[in-house]
Amino acid sequence: MALDNLRTLYQQVILEHYNKSRHLGMTDLVHRHQRGHHPSCGNTIELTVQLEALEERIADVQLEGEGCAIAMVSTDFMADAIPGKTIPEALQIVQAFQNMMKGEGDFPREHRQLNVMQGVTQLPVRIKCATLTWHTLKPALEHQSVESADEFVSNEEDD
Repeated sequence: MALDNLRTLYQQVILEHYNKSRHLGMTDLVHRHQRGHHPSCGNTIELTVQLEALEERIADVQLEGEGCAIAMVSTDFMADAIPGKTIPEALQIVQAFQNMMKGEGDFPREHRQLNVMQGVTQLPVRIKCATLTWHTLKPALEHQSVESADEFVSNEEDD
């Protein structure tokens, strides 16, 4: 496929998910919560995570906030990918996404839809937009209390 065709496909997928996000709002129950902010471009998000009854698996992830299309679409893809996963499995997906955005691999077949975000690597100034939600999800999953989420995390210092 020619580079122009790939770029057009990438743009179409981004716009489709941006216009039809299924993960806006807050989860019914909030077991984990974290705010994220990217000061350079103004993206600000608030993630809520609902865990299943035994708190072994993720049931739902929702987002409130404002951000550019890339930040919001990245959140939509993330919220599609992690329900049903254990917290350690979700953290592995977070790391794989961050590695992909650094050009260090892509996803296995079951998460190949996340590879669409590789197009962002062609726009280095937008990589932090794409990784904000993933950077925000990590502390939400690592901390077992919703009280620690009052402060914003930022990916401004990430490489």
